[in-house]
Amino acid sequence: MKFQRKRRERVDITLISMIDVLFVLLLFFMVSTTFNRHTEVKIKLPEANGNEADNLPKSVNVTIDAKGIYYLMGRDDGQNRKLPDQNRETLIRELSKFSAQDKELPFIISADAKTPHQSVMTVLDVAGQVGFNHITFATQQPENTEE
Repeated sequence: MKFQRKRRERVDITLISMIDVLFVLLLFFMVSTTFNRHTEVKIKLPEANGNEADNLPKSVNVTIDAKGIYYLMGRDDGQNRKLPDQNRETLIRELSKFSAQDKELPFIISADAKTPHQSVMTVLDVAGQVGFNHITFATQQPENTEE
């Protein structure tokens, strides 16, 4: 007895619809992702009630960690960089570079809640000496512990 095999049809996998689905997923994840500005220095900001400031195109940000170490960041480069040495003259020299460009740039002091008071006052004094007029402190909203 002679058996004939059924002829198999060639199976094609259509990749175009799979690519479309992957593209839609990629687009969804790109749109739904939130981007936060993360700094390399881990600080816990003091808490205060108030409104969040508008994002300005340029600013100078001095971050002071809990040990009183200064980090300087201009909004142009977006990177915190530790000052080579932690003395007043270096801080004056580095801030003078920014003030030469524009003394009307907002100057933001982001200090850890446990930063020594002297470190914050030194930055505040140097910023005034260099010529910055718009000086502000970064804070965070207090967490609601009552629920």
